[in-house]
Amino acid sequence: MAEEPENLILRLLREVRAETATKADVARLDEKIGELRAHVAADLHRLDAKIEATRKELNEQIVGLRRAVVEYHSTTLAMGY
Repeated sequence: MAEEPENLILRLLREVRAETATKADVARLDEKIGELRAHVAADLHRLDAKIEATRKELNEQIVGLRRAVVEYHSTTLAMGY
């Protein structure tokens, strides 16, 4: 009995199946994506806190600068300059 040549389509399908991700691969990928999401969310939360702290500090500096300018103007006007 003569051997038949391998069916090209079957060979290609076997190659595709060998390269296709399994459900376990997809589950691991989903888990990694979930971990990355959690890290990004935590980083954003920390960044928001830093931005708020910087905003508060700048606000306090602006208030101090305004107070100093008002005091300076009050002093120079009182002195008659």
